[in-house]
Amino acid sequence: MELAYDYPLLSMFWTMLWFFLWIMWFVLLFRIIGDIIRDDELSGWGKTGWMIFVIVLPFLGVFVYVIARGKSMGQREISHARAQQAEFDAYVKKAAGDSGRATSANELAKLSDMRARGDITDEEFRRAKDLVLSEAGSPVRPGTATTSATH
Repeated sequence: MELAYDYPLLSMFWTMLWFFLWIMWFVLLFRIIGDIIRDDELSGWGKTGWMIFVIVLPFLGVFVYVIARGKSMGQREISHARAQQAEFDAYVKKAAGDSGRATSANELAKLSDMRARGDITDEEFRRAKDLVLSEAGSPVRPGTATTSATH
């Protein structure tokens, strides 16, 4: 109980501030180490030199790294995020089954465009639409009204 009375509020504030700054320092240090490792422009010797500088003289090494390579560090982070987003989008498309196979909505849109251009008549459109809706997602068989009307 007496410990709480012996530790003034301002001292607690300063302790929390130093703890927060200490955590921020480690976050910055690990982010810089990750940037050094991920950088494709640096040679092996360049990476080794920066790592030794950052580990042996951490405060000076980190500040010099941020001054010397801080702008390109942000650009590398952005390009890495874009590459990850592109990989994720490709994975989602692959997982969703968008492998070139037409869905019924795509088929209906194509049929509607063909009818608007006058490539097929209203009767052919109706038959092809009924066929697409009846199959509901199964691949279109060769020789049906949909494939014969697309030539």
